[in-house]
Amino acid sequence: MILDEINETGDIKKINPAQYAELAGEIRHFLIEKISKTGGHLASNLGVVELTMAMHLSFDIPNDKIIWDVGHQSYTHKILTGRKDGFDELRKFGGMSGFPKRRESDTDVFDTGHSSTSISAGLGYVHARELNGENYSVVSVIGDGALTGGMALEAINNASNLKSNFIIVLNDNNMSISRNVGAISNMLNEIRTDEKYVDMKENVKDKLSQIPQFGDKMVSKIKKTKSNIKHFFIPGMNYEDMGITYLGPIDGHDIDRLLKAFKTAKRVKHGVILHVVTKKGKGYKYAEKNPGNYHGVNPFNVKTGKDLQKSAEKTFTGVFSDTMLNLSDKDDKIVAISAAMPDGTGLSEFAKTYPSRFFDVGIAEEHAVTFAAGLAAGGLKPVVAIYSSFLQRAYDQILHDVCIQKLPVIFAIDRAGLVGSDGETHQGIFDLSYLSCIPNMTVMAPKNGAELTQMLTQALSYGCPVALRYPRGTSVLCQGEKCEPIVYGRGEILRRKTKTAILAVGNMVETALYISDLLGKEGIGITVANMRFVKPIDERLIDELTEEHELIITMEENVRTGGFGDAVLRYINDSHPDRRVINFALPDDYVEHGSVAILRKETGIDREIITERIRKEVCGQ
Repeated sequence: MILDEINETGDIKKINPAQYAELAGEIRHFLIEKISKTGGHLASNLGVVELTMAMHLSFDIPNDKIIWDVGHQSYTHKILTGRKDGFDELRKFGGMSGFPKRRESDTDVFDTGHSSTSISAGLGYVHARELNGENYSVVSVIGDGALTGGMALEAINNASNLKSNFIIVLNDNNMSISRNVGAISNMLNEIRTDEKYVDMKENVKDKLSQIPQFGDKMVSKIKKTKSNIKHFFIPGMNYEDMGITYLGPIDGHDIDRLLKAFKTAKRVKHGVILHVVTKKGKGYKYAEKNPGNYHGVNPFNVKTGKDLQKSAEKTFTGVFSDTMLNLSDKDDKIVAISAAMPDGTGLSEFAKTYPSRFFDVGIAEEHAVTFAAGLAAGGLKPVVAIYSSFLQRAYDQILHDVCIQKLPVIFAIDRAGLVGSDGETHQGIFDLSYLSCIPNMTVMAPKNGAELTQMLTQALSYGCPVALRYPRGTSVLCQGEKCEPIVYGRGEILRRKTKTAILAVGNMVETALYISDLLGKEGIGITVANMRFVKPIDERLIDELTEEHELIITMEENVRTGGFGDAVLRYINDSHPDRRVINFALPDDYVEHGSVAILRKETGIDREIITERIRKEVCGQ
């Protein structure tokens, strides 16, 4: 196999060019086989094999810098930089990350995980290069979807002032390009990317500029005339108007054309966008047919494409989806907003059923929140469904545009808590902290699916901003369970004993019940309270429990600082200073990738660790 010859960075340059297509096929086969066993991001990686090969052939890695937007499409890059063996432990605890990590390799020059960041980071590298007097190329790779993120457009605007080379690769795997425009563009780009043409253009510009008094005016006039003509033919003229050269569209699976385009792009003395058209999921029929379903996958059967871990049990996301449909059938004021993730957040069925009341704003979380604020001010009931980690990007909009005005926007925060294999950038472990400090915000966490339904139903009537945070995965204890109406700001007691009480929120309620039942068999009585509300906390219930219990324990799947336990501790210290409090929460740190079970153990919040700590505290052992 040709792939056997790729063992370290730069080995691809030793491969015979006649073997590039065969190598691309072997890389795709390798990715499909490995990801089918470990899970990971499949379709996006299959789509950029040739593009990645061309960049490694065109640039001197790691001296030259490749910055991947989001980074989930960097698997081929990892293969070409000596990390093939790491794919057996991909996304496992202690194993190779599914995203670029600087600590993992000097060829990963910037940690990524969220969208629309690569151009800003690349621009920073360019200016650092110039100020340090260094000489290397900077390439930022960004997808067409990520360009909907305002940060990317801000960076492009800033890049327009550059006087040195900066290459932005626009990986377009979604836009359709008509035959006419494509044919004309191909013809013009054969001329525009020809070295003789580039040399001639620069020479003419230099000669004209040297003419006293009239030279610069002539150059400006020619540029304006040329620009007006090109507007009719070249799809990237908006970029050219900003001072950024546009090359493309280029077939992203044609290595020869890519190599030629990169050679030309390196010669441009300012910002240049190379528009590359790729097919997401290329080389695997199931991913090509439905790339969305094969974006992030569990282990699957290669022959059938079927998920090997798919469960028939209802997830929290599924419960949210069903509840939205049921409530919206009765209330036409309910509208839903997604930031490019209707499938992941459970809004796909809502979008099909109520298309005029569904808004997918693209990868633009900040806009999503302020847009929802406008909808609420206009008399509607917006529900914004976003992953916890991604909602961080809209913090100012939550605080400034929603909560100051006390607008009734509902935040359905999916993937809250530990999410597992995607690692630091995706763990939803900060939301209780960053939301609880905002005035006018109500923060709730359901213990199961039935309570999520009840909370969403009632939140729509509160008339204030409400955040509902729930985890990824199966909704425990929800089958057939009915939930009494929830009183605003009040929790509930699920087990009543003496001396020791656990106050838990969200999915930690299940852990608390397990511990109470286990220690109960040992004669250690544990009261369990489902607090439900993180803000406002139920002070009356805390007062009641501190009267009857000497030890108060809080449990949450959020970082310690600013979380639920912090709020309880402050209140008890002020009102009941003679009571002991123990907080079980995640450390104030970033949590790496791995299964949720392993991560809970490593961070000290799994059943066994908490049980042993309580046993020692109660029994004095």
